Amino acid sequence: MKRISVIDSHTAGEPTRVVIDGGPNLGAGSLSEKLDIFRKQFDRFRTAIVGEPRGSDVLVGAVLVEPSDPSFTAGVIFFNNVGYLGMCGHGMIGVVRTLAHLGRIQTGEYRIETPVGIVVVTLMEDGGVSVENVPSHRRMKDLTVAVDGVGSVTGDVAWGGNWFFLTEDHGQQLELANAETLTQTAWRIRCVVNGSGYPEVDHIELLGPPKTPGANSRNFVLCPGKAYDRSPCGTGTSAKLACLAADGKLREGEVWVQEGIIGSTFRGSFRRESESIIPTITGSAFITCEAELVLDDADPFCWGIRAEGNVV
Repeated sequence: MKRISVIDSHTAGEPTRVVIDGGPNLGAGSLSEKLDIFRKQFDRFRTAIVGEPRGSDVLVGAVLVEPSDPSFTAGVIFFNNVGYLGMCGHGMIGVVRTLAHLGRIQTGEYRIETPVGIVVVTLMEDGGVSVENVPSHRRMKDLTVAVDGVGSVTGDVAWGGNWFFLTEDHGQQLELANAETLTQTAWRIRCVVNGSGYPEVDHIELLGPPKTPGANSRNFVLCPGKAYDRSPCGTGTSAKLACLAADGKLREGEVWVQEGIIGSTFRGSFRRESESIIPTITGSAFITCEAELVLDDADPFCWGIRAEGNVV
């Protein structure tokens, strides 16, 4: 039997599971090399941690690894039910709260390495966390696609640590009770966007008017594994800020309050850097569980319920 120590948290309603001990040996290379080893040699570890029967489609996992530079506080690889994420905004907030819960960091500023770049995080006195994300930008404005059952949809393609197609042109009510229809709509849009020259887009962000007083916008974000984000999505908010900046609709340093589908919010702002922006996302996470997962090779579902089978 193998035992894996994890700490669970949620950020604005979206869960994160951080592996703090018992993770795979990913070598001493760069973080991108470690990710490659993880993907090629230890993918069943991913499904064991976040997949059923221990996890669920909505759960995002994170493995803490040694960073390439000793001045960095940590390195982290994020993953979900279908693969790996370049960055994860809500997950990074969860990681910071987990490190604080373990007593590894105090209030202050820290640098954390991800496969897509260095993220500067700040743990505040009130327990909130600010994440200065990787450079973000809009690639395509007003891409129009014809989607069966939806109609003509126009939106933007943008990078915020993951690739997004963002649209207000979806004809749906952004209500939690409408989550199943929103999921079907977003998935159809993604399939057409992928087939229209943007196969890298794996997140769809549907936008609409907010319901929370003081918020600027409400979103529904469909993640790569067809689970919707309970939070306002950190990388999705970064992508939205990139579009707003490109259109001149938000000034440098001005705060944008992004509401998610369950009503929780992130505060976002940006500074300019060359052709990109550097977004900062602020939110809160809460520890929900300290646990030890048991991996028993005698269990036919030890490594999760996998589409290709469960034979070890």
